[in-house]
Amino acid sequence: MQRQFWVLLGCWALLGSCSPSNRTPDVSHIKTKVTLARFDQAFFALDTTQLATGLDSLSKNFSAFYPEYMQFILGVSGDPADSTTQRTVRQFIGAYRSVQDSLQPRFADIRSIEKELQTSFSYLQYYFSSYKTGTITFFTGPFDAPGVATVRSGTAVGLQQFAGRDFFAYQSADLQTLYPSYLSRRFAPQYIVPGVIKAIAEDIFPPRAAELPLVEQMVERGKYWYLASLLLPYHPDSLITGYTTTQLDWCKENEGLIWSHLLKSEDLNSLNPIVIQTYLGEAPFTQGLSQEYSPGNLGTWIGWQIVKKYADNHSEMHPSDIMKTPAATLLEQAKYKPK
Repeated sequence: MQRQFWVLLGCWALLGSCSPSNRTPDVSHIKTKVTLARFDQAFFALDTTQLATGLDSLSKNFSAFYPEYMQFILGVSGDPADSTTQRTVRQFIGAYRSVQDSLQPRFADIRSIEKELQTSFSYLQYYFSSYKTGTITFFTGPFDAPGVATVRSGTAVGLQQFAGRDFFAYQSADLQTLYPSYLSRRFAPQYIVPGVIKAIAEDIFPPRAAELPLVEQMVERGKYWYLASLLLPYHPDSLITGYTTTQLDWCKENEGLIWSHLLKSEDLNSLNPIVIQTYLGEAPFTQGLSQEYSPGNLGTWIGWQIVKKYADNHSEMHPSDIMKTPAATLLEQAKYKPK
């Protein structure tokens, strides 16, 4: 199946303290509308004995999302009359029926997600009033399909990656290989809204970290956690970082130690992909640091602290200006020296 172009956004521990800044703006006067679409329910309601008719109707009811789902998730043309499309759809429905049936009770009522999105979109409109959020479309895809992705119609949410850490399918050997427990523990509904916000942040500010040295990539990635924290001021940091509360506490208590380790052990201007992967890749822990308490992707957390330090020093700057500031400039002016 072809899934190029769709960007897999990692799902982000369920617990964590939340401490919104006293600079958090009042958005009570901002009214936002959240449009949700249940493509997942319509797709699995198809009559597999009359697929041409059903797919034609589905393509009209979900005119923007349908072709993307067919092309990038199922890897077919989507032409209702095409025999390959019909065969693939029929096979997928048969293979994932039990998954869809198990997901439905968990997501029969999505009003709480809608309310969360409405609050977050109010902050989004406060900072970026010209951005149009579009429709949030829920779908069920293969387990290696994205959890969240930006699409032409807005944002797509793959429910197969948010069923809860104890979901039966995540326990299989194949999925444990694809998503080890340090990743699948994040596959919970609480991560949907942060995932949507992170996807939108990357849509507003397309990533530009490629080819940059290690420390600049850390800062560039940290920018997105900084922006997500502004748009999700009442969400715990664990849902933004994907760390457990224990890992977050360790990071905060050992911030100086982590920075010192980086300065002493690595060339911060390294372009070595292995070094970059060590500090910016997903892993159960960071090599060279505590295997019990350190999280993977630790470089992004340090980058976030650098960005926050810079933002504190430049409180007059709009978040969009901070996001656009080159990482090298931001690093130099932040004067980051944790103890």
